[in-house]
Amino acid sequence: MTKKNETVVKIAQTALMAALCFVSFQFLQFKIVLPGGDATSFHVGNAFCVLAALILGWYGGLAGAIGMGFADILDPVYITGAPKTFVLKLCIGLIVGLVAHRIAKINESTDKKYIFRWSMIASVAGLGFNVIADPIVGYFYKQYIMGQPQQMAEVLAKWSAATTFVNAVISVILAGVLYNALRPVLLKTGIIRQKREEAVTAKSI
Repeated sequence: MTKKNETVVKIAQTALMAALCFVSFQFLQFKIVLPGGDATSFHVGNAFCVLAALILGWYGGLAGAIGMGFADILDPVYITGAPKTFVLKLCIGLIVGLVAHRIAKINESTDKKYIFRWSMIASVAGLGFNVIADPIVGYFYKQYIMGQPQQMAEVLAKWSAATTFVNAVISVILAGVLYNALRPVLLKTGIIRQKREEAVTAKSI
């Protein structure tokens, strides 16, 4: 496959994963409406952000940012938070991709235990960042960009911290299970391509 064709395939795969991120957030969420018209929610959208990054690397981060960013834009409650969502989901994907593909190089390994371990570590790293960053960034975004009173921004940040933590735990498990279950199929179809002709079993940590 030429480099140009490979780029086209990556873009198509990114669009597909963005659609999955959009659907998973838009239709698989339990929204909690808060005072002042704001809201937070329990959802599995982050699991597909992580899954996209495990499969596609940094393209997966872009997929998560685009898919969940559009989901916010099309929701009258979340539309004002779309820029924040885009940045945070992109960061999740970049961190997951960095750990999984640059540090652990999971696509160069045939050791299933190694791949499972590092896919989980990468998921925890990306979503652990989100657990910390989401309420903090949300607080400053609401107060200083959107001009909300400090008390309302604090209430939203506290609720966001709680839901983000629960979402992270669920998403780490779901993304890890899905990735490792789908990996053999993705290898056969060429969606995941090992970077060496003969994959080298990476040394276990």
